[in-house]
Amino acid sequence: MFTPPVESQLGGPIATLTLGTASGGTNWPGASYDPETHIVYAYACNACLTPIGLVRSPKTLSDMEFVAGTAGQEPRNRMGPGEGVGADTPLPSRTPGAGRGGRGGAGRGGAATATAGTAAPPAAGGGAGGLTVNGLPLIKPPYGTISAISLDKGEIVWQVAHGDTPDNVRNNPALKGMNIPRTGQLGYNVGTLITKTLVIAGDGQVTTTPEHPRGAMLRAYDKTSGKEVGGILMPAPQSGSPMTYMVDGKQYIVIAVSGGAYSGEYIAYSLPNGQ
Repeated sequence: MFTPPVESQLGGPIATLTLGTASGGTNWPGASYDPETHIVYAYACNACLTPIGLVRSPKTLSDMEFVAGTAGQEPRNRMGPGEGVGADTPLPSRTPGAGRGGRGGAGRGGAATATAGTAAPPAAGGGAGGLTVNGLPLIKPPYGTISAISLDKGEIVWQVAHGDTPDNVRNNPALKGMNIPRTGQLGYNVGTLITKTLVIAGDGQVTTTPEHPRGAMLRAYDKTSGKEVGGILMPAPQSGSPMTYMVDGKQYIVIAVSGGAYSGEYIAYSLPNGQ
């Protein structure tokens, strides 16, 4: 479905808000399919808002009348995901309130946050920054879910909030004294892996919780119920779908991680000998 942008104006409208476009919903990592049960297991970002606004283009930038941008912010070139992110690429200055994305500061898919006063800090290791009220996302939780969907019945068999509650939500003064259930996390790099009995996926953000030091969890869920049955702390968020293989009778799981100041790398996990 095409959702047209609007001309961004300081007095409003700032932008067209979209949820299931550049970052929202199930993104490029895709989902996992079990041919035996005809069930699809998919992560979805339910709070990855993408504001789409247009501003009149300076002639020094483009000969088009309008370009993507936000009123009150200087228009600039946008870069696609992965463009200009090499280790030797100079870092440009960041405009306050600019959205997360490539080195050009644009959000994924060319989005940018609407105003400096409402922009969330960049989500570490994945996910759109989105718009906030008092530092809280506009969309109610769960922010990210993993769902088991029966293709035979067209029904959700189970659904769980995936990922710890983000630090900016858990520690928000507006929620002080409240018991907030696990909200799940924003993220667009969260792909799933299934085995005979498990669904495995990593967190899309770094968090610090009473249960673990700063990092991101690699989690395992029971395929039949969605109950979390295990997890291991990773140094950075998942940035590529997990995969599994076996060598000499020993099974391994490999996952790509990166984010923030942590360079991308592959990490391989295995069970202790005899398990």
